[in-house]
Amino acid sequence: MRTASSSALRTAITRSLVRLQPRPRLSYPSAVRALSSPLPIRSVRGATSSYRALSTAVEAPTTIHTTTPTYPASSLSSSSQSILRSSRPLGIRSIRPRNFTRACSCGRMRHYDSEGASGSMDITQGREVLPTNIKPTHYDLAIEPNFKDFTFDGTVAIDLDVVEDTTSVSVNSLEIDIKEATLEYGGKTLKSESHDYNKEIQTDQFTFGESLTAGSKGKLTIKFVGQLNDKMAGFYRSSYKDDKGETKYLATSQMEPTDARRAVPCFDQPDLKASWTVSITADKELTCLSNMDVDCENDAGDGKKTVKFNKTPVMSTYLLAFIVGDLRYKETNDFRLPIRVYTTPGNEQYADFSLDVAAKTLKFYEEEFQSPYPLPKMDMVAIPDFSAGAMENWGLVTYRIVDLLYDPKTASVDRKQRIAEVVQHELAHQWFGNLVTMDFWEGLWLNEGFATWMSWYSSNKFFPEWKVWETYVVDNLSSALSLDGLRSSHPIEVPVKKVAEINQIFDSISYAKGSSILRMVSKYLGEDVFMEGIRKYLKKHAYGNTQTTDLWAALSEASGKDVEGAMKTWTKKIGYPVVTVTEDGNKLHFKQNRYLKTADVKPEEDETLWPIFVALKTKEGVDEEITFSEREYTMEIKDTEFFKINADQSNVYRTLYTPERLKKLGEAAKSGLLSVEDRAGMLGDAGALAMSGYQKTSALFDLISGFKEEDNYIVWSEISTRIGAVKNAWLFAPEEEREALKKFHCDMFAPLAHRIGWEFKEGEDEILQQLKSLAFAGAGMNGDPEVVKAAMEMFKKFEAGDHDAINPNIRGPVYGIALQNGENEGEKEWEVVLNAYRNGRNNDEKNVALRWLGRSKNPQNIKKTLQFALSNEVKDQDIYQPISGVRAHRPGSEELWSWFQTNYDLLIKKLPPGLSMLGSVVSMCTSNFASREQAEEVGRFFKDKDTKGFDRALAQSLDTVMAKASWIERDSKDVEEWLKSNGYLSEGYKGPKL
Repeated sequence: MRTASSSALRTAITRSLVRLQPRPRLSYPSAVRALSSPLPIRSVRGATSSYRALSTAVEAPTTIHTTTPTYPASSLSSSSQSILRSSRPLGIRSIRPRNFTRACSCGRMRHYDSEGASGSMDITQGREVLPTNIKPTHYDLAIEPNFKDFTFDGTVAIDLDVVEDTTSVSVNSLEIDIKEATLEYGGKTLKSESHDYNKEIQTDQFTFGESLTAGSKGKLTIKFVGQLNDKMAGFYRSSYKDDKGETKYLATSQMEPTDARRAVPCFDQPDLKASWTVSITADKELTCLSNMDVDCENDAGDGKKTVKFNKTPVMSTYLLAFIVGDLRYKETNDFRLPIRVYTTPGNEQYADFSLDVAAKTLKFYEEEFQSPYPLPKMDMVAIPDFSAGAMENWGLVTYRIVDLLYDPKTASVDRKQRIAEVVQHELAHQWFGNLVTMDFWEGLWLNEGFATWMSWYSSNKFFPEWKVWETYVVDNLSSALSLDGLRSSHPIEVPVKKVAEINQIFDSISYAKGSSILRMVSKYLGEDVFMEGIRKYLKKHAYGNTQTTDLWAALSEASGKDVEGAMKTWTKKIGYPVVTVTEDGNKLHFKQNRYLKTADVKPEEDETLWPIFVALKTKEGVDEEITFSEREYTMEIKDTEFFKINADQSNVYRTLYTPERLKKLGEAAKSGLLSVEDRAGMLGDAGALAMSGYQKTSALFDLISGFKEEDNYIVWSEISTRIGAVKNAWLFAPEEEREALKKFHCDMFAPLAHRIGWEFKEGEDEILQQLKSLAFAGAGMNGDPEVVKAAMEMFKKFEAGDHDAINPNIRGPVYGIALQNGENEGEKEWEVVLNAYRNGRNNDEKNVALRWLGRSKNPQNIKKTLQFALSNEVKDQDIYQPISGVRAHRPGSEELWSWFQTNYDLLIKKLPPGLSMLGSVVSMCTSNFASREQAEEVGRFFKDKDTKGFDRALAQSLDTVMAKASWIERDSKDVEEWLKSNGYLSEGYKGPKL
């Protein structure tokens, strides 16, 4: 039977296919008119900007978000159905075809179906939540893992407040075997008369013989057995090799968003906060950790101990954590409370940097928030198997190894920055998310958007030399605009109804767009006023739950401005605008319309009017006070010789200037009138507007060519991204055109690489190191002979046993250049890089090798890389890494799709739909294509499959494919002519043979 999510996906696929009809190429005036005229046809938690830029420098395709959001279901037209049923042969050789539920009880599950008093839709409508008759106040949990059969025994006693008269109590559980449930009530112990489990909504209902009266109290005790699973969810097992090469295990937990129910029967909703007392029984030699510090430790017999932890503050279930294993730690006393980093034996030596960052950050946050960190300790633990980057469990933060441990001898600047960002992000959650929590998951952005913004804010304080707000433009803001430019995006506050939908909104909208609108409002109010509003918000709602309106109210109180009126559209509506700027003498005329990458906005999709913060920059400075929320707005300025709106690219919209103004801005960039953010933002806007048909791609190339003398890393990062986006869209174009684009890429970066070199000196400016790395990759991966020669020499020394022959900042590009230029397309070099993975000195070195392994275009190497991705040598958490290398070139992308179809069932088993990693892998295997026929092939494969858990990711991939296909159809001749006129393509080239 086809599921509802599959139906929704088929609708998404069909709409994407139908809207990809050839459209006439638009000149500048007609592109502007098209925005206001009816058109016939109508998503690893982020990576650092430097890695993003490096990826595009070496032909990596569009950014893939480690988590992806559900596509709205609607009826299919007959024409749409016929497209999906189509099975005609494809015109592209690269795509090869390959050959426990019970009915829901209304008494158990509450479904809201009413509208609010105003008549607007209640955001809670249709939510699958527990009934409101009972609320928990405290959990007393005893748990004991068994490493022999990978199970755990548990007993939980839950103190309850009875809110409504009832005879039953419902809790959440998943893959839990409940042995017994009793209720202490009214001086008696009651056994449940019936126990009903609803698998679909993951609830247990216990019915008792007596009525429980509103206002009374009780205690529900449940004895259970759970699975110490290998799904990186709930209470699970993680493996590693010790110094003797033997496999060892530790037990750890990942409860967010809805996997506490895998570890213990509980009220698994963020608004049902309660305190916890946790006791763990384990072998005496093992370390036991939980959210709080230890209360006492007792002998449990048989070589075991029971460790009891102190009572937690009231908190949401997704923040519960416990870990059992053979661990070592390092501690710092640079904060008023102990901070420790725990690792598996032998890795504790790499904890110094994260300890230093954590101590500074906690002190800084206490001062900024004027709120003390409320727990007695902070433990941070490096976990060998981890599905995300890190998790903010209160007092016990867990991380991927590479996002916590730093070896200055082998790690790049990118890795150092990533660790600092992740640590500061998770520690911001100790207040924003843990102390004050969203009331339900549509408010996820309150947690993630703020923690993201705060991590950049604090990084700017501790590492001013990194110039993080410049990086922000090409990292977070770019990521937000990229995903939100798709029709299949979603509002920041997206209504969430079902468990399967929750994981899908841990994406660039919640994180990057959420943080971007906070940056926007902080610039509008001023950072001091903004932080004062944050303090009021935290003080008023400490230990409680909030909605977005609570944050706006606090900021309004602090500023005296109507923040909710200005910002609610940004959180409740999908997408963002493109602001078209035209001039008439000293008058500037602005017009806003919704932006879509496919440039096919329908009238009903263009009804939103966003409050626009103009942020007008002139020679006199920046005016932050100008705003408008109408469709069109006109204003006068004294002098039009120089102006730019969206100063420092601090607001969430694209800007479309006339060609004449764009040329003047290019000249202003050279004369120093534009900031780094302005220059990078101008390039980002030009690239996005070329992709969507509002400007010509040749105009983008002309703009980029004017930046050859640029010396700023951030600007070059955006140049790399924009050239990389064109190369990715043209990935299946004729080889002559692809080679011409490579020559252009090389022509931009080779002079820079030769000018600044690729020698790295101790104590050298870290941003300069990143620029050297970017230039080296951009030149070498695109064929510059001098850089290729240098890379091959480094690689040979490395192959001979000199592990320090390659500087960490260019280790990946050297691997890629060797794999690309070695004999028989890297046949032998592939084995060297494989051994670099197997014998890496630490996880960071191994990950770099794994990520670049797929760069070889040798057919056998491609097959071996994909086979290796599913081998026991690659952890499930890392399957995406070798895939990312394979998809960077055409033969790899072709083989990847065949591999995905062949191994689909195995991938579903390894990466269950409940994990966000599956959506990432689906995106990586499908979004690289660039034609209607390829999209149809993907659509046919998924047509009859259950896409629950990754339907939004797939819809976003197909949107991306359609946007690229439209781009190619519209601008292929334009690109061809520009490449010819600039000497990158032979004048005799006649284009692809039809």
